[in-house]
Amino acid sequence: MKHGFIKTAAITPDILVGDTEFNTDQIIKNMEAANNTEVKLAVFPELCLTGYTCNDLFLQDILLKNTLIGLKRILKESAKMDMVTLVGFPFFKQNSLYNTAAVIYGGKILGIVPKQNIPNYSEFYEARHFARPAAHNEIIQIPELGESGNDIPFGTNLLFKADNFPEFVLAVDICEDLWMPIPPSCSHALAGATIIANLSASDETTGKDIYRRELVRSQSARLVSGYIYADAGEGESSTDLVFSAHNLIAENGILLKETPRFSNEMICSEIDLGKLISERRRMSTFESIVPESAGCRTITFQFQKIEDTALTRSFAQTPFVPQNKADRDRRCDEILNIQAMGLKKRLTHTHCSSAAIGISGGLDSTLALLVTAKAFDMAGLDRKGILSVTMPCFGTTDRTYQNACELTKILGASLKEVPIHNAVNMHFQDIGHDSSVHDITYENSQARQRTLVLMDLANKTNGMVIGTGDMSELALGWATYNGDHMSMYGVNCSVPKTLVRYLVLYYAETTSDKKLHDILMDVLDTPVSPELLPPENGKISQKTEDIVGPYELHDFYLYYLMRFGFTPSKIYRLAAYAFAGTYDENTIYKWLQTFYRRFFSQQFKRSCLPDGPKVGSVALSPRGDWRMPSDASVNLWMKDLENLSINL
Repeated sequence: MKHGFIKTAAITPDILVGDTEFNTDQIIKNMEAANNTEVKLAVFPELCLTGYTCNDLFLQDILLKNTLIGLKRILKESAKMDMVTLVGFPFFKQNSLYNTAAVIYGGKILGIVPKQNIPNYSEFYEARHFARPAAHNEIIQIPELGESGNDIPFGTNLLFKADNFPEFVLAVDICEDLWMPIPPSCSHALAGATIIANLSASDETTGKDIYRRELVRSQSARLVSGYIYADAGEGESSTDLVFSAHNLIAENGILLKETPRFSNEMICSEIDLGKLISERRRMSTFESIVPESAGCRTITFQFQKIEDTALTRSFAQTPFVPQNKADRDRRCDEILNIQAMGLKKRLTHTHCSSAAIGISGGLDSTLALLVTAKAFDMAGLDRKGILSVTMPCFGTTDRTYQNACELTKILGASLKEVPIHNAVNMHFQDIGHDSSVHDITYENSQARQRTLVLMDLANKTNGMVIGTGDMSELALGWATYNGDHMSMYGVNCSVPKTLVRYLVLYYAETTSDKKLHDILMDVLDTPVSPELLPPENGKISQKTEDIVGPYELHDFYLYYLMRFGFTPSKIYRLAAYAFAGTYDENTIYKWLQTFYRRFFSQQFKRSCLPDGPKVGSVALSPRGDWRMPSDASVNLWMKDLENLSINL
């Protein structure tokens, strides 16, 4: 439960319709199994104590009497468990029968929630047996349950909150409630519920699983919540209906776990309540309401222990990149269009028919050139107006030089070579720098000279300089201030390095030009480098990731820092889990320290970034997504990491 994670389960037990003793045995058996796997919230299907398909048997005294006997046994067993359990059962109160969910913890019923929307159509005739509850909440007594039956909250607007785990606020939908235009869980979420449990008995028809899955997934996205859907299974299949036990666990639009249909199973997954709270916090349109003003009653309890939740769900090593190739290809096509459309607008608005790009043969400048060519096509401009400038200097290798030149020719841009060795050496003389000293002055002098050349060429051709730097470099400050840091429009400014690679790969895979494909594939195979230090034996000697760390780690850190505001210790935990077997814990910790130091110290470079298109949910523009003081202290973040190092 540390870092906001809670392990949840959606369970479909074997049942016999009308046999409460057998059903109780199966529910307890599954409760024990869930508890043994450290589940903290277990959800069972609608009316599972009796069976959903009892029909007129619901009107029999013996069934209702034995339902309470079974519920009392479940309460007794729950006292041994540190787990909230939701069980569906029919409850007779004041001359009316209700379809309800019992919320159970520590041998007690925290509350009973009746189903609000009672279907009365086609195969479902619940209105024949069950009453629609009143809107208000009340306190009831169930003498048959002994002491556990005293002072039980009963109502449609109950919230269940853990005092010692405040991120956990539970509310209940029951089957049909979710299928309504405005499900009850909508108001519950606005009143603070972070996790919704749905006890359901949804019969199976052709194609219904697709609709059901999208309902659960989209409701979790709409509410920015966790959503656990526990469905009735084959034990209910009787007469005219078949039930498939289609259990689902979703988190803010992402389906975390799903059972194969037609098999009674328990599925478990960890829901990150901390992430949900963070997401709501940054959404100014998620306007919370006071629970009482919404007619809600909050019931509090305490978990016995707040402990680490073992993670079993997956976390992608590249969170900026879709894992499914079809989704990834769609994303890449969309991003290329966004980049090109943004540049097209800038070109047409400024009446520019020329653009200057410093082309190095590396990934970033390659992507910028591809995007610029696409933008020129969109604007109806001749690609000859793209001035692709190669500026070889001390660190340029033949491989990158040749790729830059060939790529320019194939795309139909204009190639210009401006060697800068002499200009940089003259600059060294002017400032009194020893050219044999390969320090930061040695490197940055080259970067600034290249920007000077590009700016002046752009003036000469009535054009603009297209920036090539990516978002990962901006996050780390891996850019020369007023060097490659500066341009008139930065097309890659919100594209992280891990995604740059896939955009270039997508272009290579979809081009019909084999020569272009081969060059792009070689660019992808080239080590990431600014090529500012002399090569060794003709090969790149300066590899960026040897200096600042692996970009896949930094992009992982960047995503969770900016998207959800996670603490360094939580980001470390997720990275150690996601990259297990790829990087050891000390390596992950080392580069995480580097990331925070550089991210805070280099904000001044991001505070004056050129314009550029936002392509995803995370961006570093100082005018929109990331407004951070340039001189903010990193101390709190580093202390969080230092506390973590004690346990390494």
